[in-house]
Amino acid sequence: MIFGSDNQAGASPQVLEALNQAYRGTASSYGSDDYCAAATDALRECFDTDLRAFFVVSGTAANTLALSTMVNPWDGILCHHQAHILLDESSAPALITGGASVLPVPAQQLKITPTDLTRMLARIPNDPPHNIHPAALSISQANECGQVYTAGELTELCAVAHAADMAVHMDGARFANAVVALDCQPADITWKAGVDALCLGATKNGAIAAEAVIFFDEALAENFDYRLKRTGHLVSKGRLFGAQFLAWLRDDHWLDLGATANAAAQELRAGVAATDGIRLAFESQSNESFIILNKRVFAQLLEAGVSLYSWYPDALPEDVPMAEDEMLARLVTSFATQQTEVTEFLDLCRRLTTT
Repeated sequence: MIFGSDNQAGASPQVLEALNQAYRGTASSYGSDDYCAAATDALRECFDTDLRAFFVVSGTAANTLALSTMVNPWDGILCHHQAHILLDESSAPALITGGASVLPVPAQQLKITPTDLTRMLARIPNDPPHNIHPAALSISQANECGQVYTAGELTELCAVAHAADMAVHMDGARFANAVVALDCQPADITWKAGVDALCLGATKNGAIAAEAVIFFDEALAENFDYRLKRTGHLVSKGRLFGAQFLAWLRDDHWLDLGATANAAAQELRAGVAATDGIRLAFESQSNESFIILNKRVFAQLLEAGVSLYSWYPDALPEDVPMAEDEMLARLVTSFATQQTEVTEFLDLCRRLTTT
């Protein structure tokens, strides 16, 4: 019963076969191969626009390198207080940007609102050079609390950011899950809404190690290959990325994988809602679910071999109560989650909460 992370899943058979075929022969190096060129064309078709795309091995590399094109070392990057770049990327944002600060936006709910962002901007003193200059807004889609931003919400946020002369970065580690949940076109929640750069994650959704840094504002892509090289991310056998992305995007395979993960999460949440002794902390729309349960039950789940994570208590909205003997836990499904895993987990929860 693997619900710790979608990083725990393996790779899609289609992606594995594509890699197997790609590495049987020879190809140009450092991303100048036909696979990467074709993958970039596939991304242009997917997003229905011209764009620049670069490939890296990890989400942290993608996020921090993309952000480094938007900010100076003395600038600030605004994000939700649960954002991955704030809580789970250590000092990488500061290192790769040369020292830029990551600043949490006080948000009452699970997503940043235009009002939250406007208030944050008003709170930052404007007395240069004595204060941090806000230069970028980072939005996760789907976000770290399993929420998705609608096209309308993104359009409003991007408008506020751009009015303040800020660029907009999107952490799309679970972008496929968001597209499926919203039943929209990828363009609707990226460049059409005002997003300047997207870090499109494939690793959590069927690839081995493949992330694309996509620039819709192509001016940001200037000299990006130098940024890759100086940070050790210009991979010599770049077809590693191109072959994976080609197979991943072909025939909307990436969306099918995301749909499988989302469907398993929906079933999991429905089962939790119908089980006494555990409860949903809040509703979510993607492949991440959050539950509140007794600490003893959590320990027993781990002892029974369930993989799940305890989660940051401050992720809970202020109006969600949690007792002293309770805790918050995160469950993540993936394209590889089996129906039997969901059923066995729910059956185990029922047994543990009735004893």
